[in-house]
Amino acid sequence: MFKRTLISTLVAGAMALSAGASAQVSDGVIKIGVINDMSGLYADITGQGSVIAARLAVEDFGAAKKGMKVEILSADHQNKPDIGSSIVRKWFDTDKVDVVADVPTSSVALAVNQIVREKGKVMLNSGAATSDLTGKDCSPNTIHWTYDTWMLANGTGSAIVKTGGDTWFFLTSDYAFGHALERDTEAVVLKSGGKVVNKVRHPLNTQDFSSFLLQAQASKAKIIGLANAGGDTQNSIKQAAEFGITRGGQNLAGLLVFLPDVHALGLDKAQGLIFTETFYWDLNDQTRAWTKRFVAQSGGKYPSMVHAGVYGSVLHYLKAVEALKSDDGTKVVAKMKEMPTDDTLFGKGTIRADGRKLHPAYLVEVKKPSESKGPYDYYKVRATIPADQAFRPLDQGNCPLVAKK
Repeated sequence: MFKRTLISTLVAGAMALSAGASAQVSDGVIKIGVINDMSGLYADITGQGSVIAARLAVEDFGAAKKGMKVEILSADHQNKPDIGSSIVRKWFDTDKVDVVADVPTSSVALAVNQIVREKGKVMLNSGAATSDLTGKDCSPNTIHWTYDTWMLANGTGSAIVKTGGDTWFFLTSDYAFGHALERDTEAVVLKSGGKVVNKVRHPLNTQDFSSFLLQAQASKAKIIGLANAGGDTQNSIKQAAEFGITRGGQNLAGLLVFLPDVHALGLDKAQGLIFTETFYWDLNDQTRAWTKRFVAQSGGKYPSMVHAGVYGSVLHYLKAVEALKSDDGTKVVAKMKEMPTDDTLFGKGTIRADGRKLHPAYLVEVKKPSESKGPYDYYKVRATIPADQAFRPLDQGNCPLVAKK
């Protein structure tokens, strides 16, 4: 029996639904299921913060004022595809959920991707990284919003090789996400003239990285690429410091690092890390204002880019439902691709035929403790990667939805 958390928030007044908005909305209610890791190594990156972000999106859309009923449900998939699949099937078959949001952990996302397509529903993916969601496994029912492994590899990997980091050792989480991130980064390293010396794979959510780090240290590679995330990345960095790896002249490349990771590590351990993000709370007045609202509901925790992606994707989904006057999943996704995207966190953008949401990415460096001016003031933006360069070209993903020229 698996543990399940279910939170249902009704965002609407008692007023009757307006006929225009609800004419073809099934059951007169739009049901959004936020499913992610609520209790494990990705909980700070996704977790309850994604539920808060979804609520803020519903609030900013103005569902209540428009007479539209929206319910938000949430559940913990525990990073297990079988549990995630079971929850999502029940949501669709019994609870009449229309759309699932967030869905981190690539193995879970790939499983849910198939169910969503089979049921004609919608997946708004913010948390999973695998670029296969807009490649060979692309679907007319899935939007991949925030980031992916191709973006991470080309943003971080190419920048490091260009600055002299031309020999690599990969420390990789042994499941779909890690494999995809290693694959995409290795391709960039080789294309840029670098060399992969060796690689090793570790179990998800392992606590002891000593044997893996000793292999990395012995390889003499200039760069140890961490193709993992969340608690695994944090433990890799902490234990690498204990082994004196960076003092010995090797450098760590965090291929997927989030703001909560830096906060957990502290600037003394994280300083100098270079990685790629698509959102940072301190980018502009709009991101700062939204973050203030998020922090007020999160108990002081600042948002990750995954939380920002849940907000942006849910908001755009609701706009598409309103424009279409229907919550038919396949039709709503087509409408989302047709409509330009515009929100306070990612700005103006588009969604391609393969489901890839396009927006800029940012190559960031973690500040030294002496450079930080306050709580969560952690990043220096080294470069902005334009939207048309941040993600894999449309014709290179082998997505069946993309017409061949």
